[in-house]
This record gives sequence, structure tokens and C-alpha cells, in this order.
Amino acid sequence: MKTTALYHDERTLWHVPGGLHALFLPVGGWVQPMAGSGMAESPDSKRRIKSLIDASGLGEQLDNRGAPMVTEEDLLRVHAQGYLERFKELSDAGGGDLGEVAPFGPGSYEIAKLSAGLAKAALDSVLRGEHRNAFAMSRPPGHHALPEHGMGFCLFNNIAVAIEAAKAQHGIERMAVIDWDVHHGNGTQQIFYQRPDVLTLSLHQEGCFPFGYSGAPDRGEGAGLGFNVNIPLLPGGGHESYMLAFERIVIPVVDRYRPQLIVVASGLDANGVDPLARMQLYADSFRAMTRMTMQLADRHCGGKLVVVHEGGYAEACVPFCGLAIVEELAQYRTEVQDPFAEIFKLQQPSPRFMGLQRQMIDEMAALHGV
Repeated sequence: MKTTALYHDERTLWHVPGGLHALFLPVGGWVQPMAGSGMAESPDSKRRIKSLIDASGLGEQLDNRGAPMVTEEDLLRVHAQGYLERFKELSDAGGGDLGEVAPFGPGSYEIAKLSAGLAKAALDSVLRGEHRNAFAMSRPPGHHALPEHGMGFCLFNNIAVAIEAAKAQHGIERMAVIDWDVHHGNGTQQIFYQRPDVLTLSLHQEGCFPFGYSGAPDRGEGAGLGFNVNIPLLPGGGHESYMLAFERIVIPVVDRYRPQLIVVASGLDANGVDPLARMQLYADSFRAMTRMTMQLADRHCGGKLVVVHEGGYAEACVPFCGLAIVEELAQYRTEVQDPFAEIFKLQQPSPRFMGLQRQMIDEMAALHGV
């Protein structure tokens, strides 16, 4: 029996962010056109993850699946009716922009519904006991998307839509979302900010995106007070910073919460050569975070874990990071070696840097009582 599912659909790679861009800036004035669309959020890094999974033989160890689109009912648990109508109208007319850096092209409404559908199906199969864990290759990503506002390449909040569908279908009471995308998971935070039934944790580069945001003091509100955890990390922090953040904050906070399911918002843009961030992770960093998260899932929810893909824009590096995560989920090592590992290990921060980072993490741990 294959205990790890991989949810993927080629059509998600056909989503085109609208217009010409340079990384994320619209072309015009002094901003010159780049090859192709020039948009950092291209299908290539995601396609290369799937290609490496297949070429390495890992795909044979997985239950490879597709999924239907989410329904309007699913979307309306998270997003406003007016937002859906505006998105659909613009998509049918050839594309547009739904907010802050949220461009899209023709047909993206249906593709975004499919992206959320992959996440929804992954949660459903794990909660039904069909798989021990699952990886959903969702695109476009979702963790910046707000109920009435697209943002940061995100159009629907895939994880929030999937969580609400799982709650409606399975009656699950406590879920934890661990977001290790290098950018803050602001959309997921806002959606669950006043609720205790979803614990949200975000490890992110301080001030990166949303631009200037740190978030360390933001712990939730009302009934949700104490159920939102932000761990902003200093730019340039590498493997050791993330391991320390997990050990000092993520693990004890999740242990205290005792979730019935853990969902990971798995951006791979904390890798050392990503064009939209300045961190120094490599494949084994993501492997280690996956391993620690699996151990949390084993302790509290019978191993139930779903990893949903978010960002990651360094096309040469991202596939090795994604492969490491799926290898760990499936407990199967291929012959693939990360060619970036030795380079990034030589670029880890100095003891003086780590002293400051450790002090900051200790202060954040105290804020959350762990």
C-alpha cells in the first residue's frame, strides 16, 4: 500500500500571470521586458519538481492522483461572493489583477479552483485514512489570499478553503498550519485570526512580504488570542536559524495545541538562491523540517500530515528542495544529491549573527509561553 499521495494536475501549470513583468514589477517606464512573461511565479519550478520526482523513481513510490475543482460552496466558506464574481468576470475577459501583485490571465479562475481542489482532496484522503500523508502541488499558490483581496500571486487561499471543507465534512476541531514559505502567511493569518480551532504558525524572513511586515507581537484576537504565532527571522539566516525556531517555538507550541491534523504551507523560497528572498536554506533544511513535522503528526494525529506547495522561484534549486520533502514523506531516498548543499553550508551565518538570532527567537518563545 502506498501511504503517501501526490496530488498534481498539468492544468495548474497552464495558469499565466497576466501581462509582462520583471519578477513582479509591471513592465513600463524604466522597467525593461524580460524573456517570456518575466514573472517570478512561473510554472517552471513546479514542473521541474514533478519531473525530478518522476526521473528519480520516487514517483513510483507514490499514489499519484488528480482532483476535481472545488465548488462555489467550498469557496464561499472563505471568500466573499463579490470577489468570486469579479475574479470570474475578469478571467473570462482575458485576465486582470485582483489586488497587490495578483495578476492572472484567461481561464485562471477555473485553474485556481483546481489548485484549491488539489489541497482539498489531499486533506480529505488523509482524514479518511486512505493515505498517511499527502503532498498537493497547488498552483497558483494561496497563503497571501484574503477573503476579498488577491495578493502576492495568490488568488484563492487554497489551505483555508481545504480546511473549511474538511471541517464541514469531517467535523475536525483542531488543525495546525505550519507555514515555512519565506514570506509571511498573511492571508491564512487573517482568515483564522479570531478563531481557536486553527493554530497558525508562520516562519518568514522579517520584512520581506508583505513589505515591511514582521508580526512577532501578533498573537490572534478575541477567541483566537494565543493561536497565531509569527516567527520573523533575520535576512541571511540559514539552516541553523530554522532548526532553532522549530526547536524553541514550533515544536512546543504544536505539542501544547495537540492538533488532529497538521497542514504545511510549503513555500520553497527560503532556498539560498531565490530571487524574492534572502535566506540560505537547502534541500536538507526542508527535509529536516518535514521530519520534525512528521514527528509532531505522529505524536498527536496518527501521522496525519498534508503538505501544500506555495512559493519558490529559483528554478534550478527548487526541485531538490521539493524532492527532499516528498522523499521524507514517503520514507524513500532516491539517488539524487542536492548540488547546492555544499555551497550553502559554506554560507551559513557567523556565531555573532546567530547570537542575535538566538536572542530574538528566545524573546519570541517567551512571548508565547514556551
